[in-house]
Amino acid sequence: MRSVSRGAARKIDAARLQGPSSPPAHDGIRTAARVVGAIAVSPREGGDRALQDSDRRAFYKGILMRGLFPADFWRLWSVGLISSTVRWLDTVVMGVFVYRETDSPFIVSMVTMLRLLPMGLFGAFLGAYVERFDRRLMLAAMMALLAVTSGALATIAALGLLQVWHLAMGALINGFGWLTDNPLRRTMMGDSVGRERMATAMALDVVAQNVSRMIGPMLGGIVLVAAGIEGAFLLGAGLYLIAVGATLAVRGDLPSAVRAEPVLARVRDGIVAALADRRLAAILAVTIVYNIFGWPFTSMIPVIGRDELALGPEGIGLLTGIDGAGAFAGALLLAWRLAPRWHAATYVGGVALYQIGIVAFALSPGTIPAAAALLLTGLAGAAFATLQATLVYLAAPAEMRPRIMGVLSVCIGTGPLGFLWLGWLADQIGAPEATAVTGALGLVALIALRPLWRSI
Repeated sequence: MRSVSRGAARKIDAARLQGPSSPPAHDGIRTAARVVGAIAVSPREGGDRALQDSDRRAFYKGILMRGLFPADFWRLWSVGLISSTVRWLDTVVMGVFVYRETDSPFIVSMVTMLRLLPMGLFGAFLGAYVERFDRRLMLAAMMALLAVTSGALATIAALGLLQVWHLAMGALINGFGWLTDNPLRRTMMGDSVGRERMATAMALDVVAQNVSRMIGPMLGGIVLVAAGIEGAFLLGAGLYLIAVGATLAVRGDLPSAVRAEPVLARVRDGIVAALADRRLAAILAVTIVYNIFGWPFTSMIPVIGRDELALGPEGIGLLTGIDGAGAFAGALLLAWRLAPRWHAATYVGGVALYQIGIVAFALSPGTIPAAAALLLTGLAGAAFATLQATLVYLAAPAEMRPRIMGVLSVCIGTGPLGFLWLGWLADQIGAPEATAVTGALGLVALIALRPLWRSI
């Protein structure tokens, strides 16, 4: 095979790296492959077989920053990875502690529910409010608040004073951090990559979210046993501080609205626009079904894991992490193969399979079938999570995206209704039965909405 000289390789690679500023993601991957190939086949020239180390670093940096996505995207991506990891770590740690202290599935569900409450109450307001301020600084301030909250819980636990109400307050404050994800972080990510790469960007973001669903629960169970609950919260505080630094490092142009229109008027306009557009209304309706009848089942994993499967904290963490492993694999597949023509079918089908997986998990006779069911919920959940924000972002008018992403947060915030329902029903008939009934009801609701979601 004919080799390529070092000088020629440099010229070829420089030309490739000077392509369009916003190429499709798959073109960037091909460019990366070609550059690496050129480096690998460079022959000896003056005794050197490959490019100098400094040239290699320059090439790799060019691939990362220009061939795939800009640096700001990866910074915001890392913030999502960190915050989601801590969220899942806290879910296991709080669930194990609360159930041990109260022996009540309802209270476990209520503590988990508090994370979603701010979305339902304030999501639309935040979406309208952030248009007037620096989104980067607002996101950094929220990550700092979460770091302080985790640090405070670690201190209280170390003093031996930790009670369930402390965890409830911590979960509520963490809910305000989660509230910022769509109006702030994901809107900033979309602005940094552009419309044409939004679906791929969200798939990569969901990969990060689902890596955290593997790492967070496992880490939570291990740290809870090895260092106690105070160690788990201290680790969370440190990770949030890293997220603060990553947010402050964002340097791109992130414009915000400068109009002095009142916040309530912008909230009203956002809600009216979402309801008037049949496609947006359908997307949001499916989101509500998932968050009322689907997502709340995660609060029952520690309960079913302990009572039905006889698992300890490490086992519960590993079991929860399997859901994340399935979601990770699903998100990678979507990032690789998902085409726009499959967006609607993947979105709705993902929710349907998720509900089926919930029923299968609740009725599982042992740990292996339960793990298989959680693998299914992970795969299906990745389809839903990838396309939820993507479809809303693409359907919303550019000037109203933060507002309508705020409306999306409100729909996600309907989850507390599902947690209330599932927690109450679990106390009445048992956690497995309540989880199965709720999953089946979600499937029925999705079928009933078929005339609406056909317009997606």
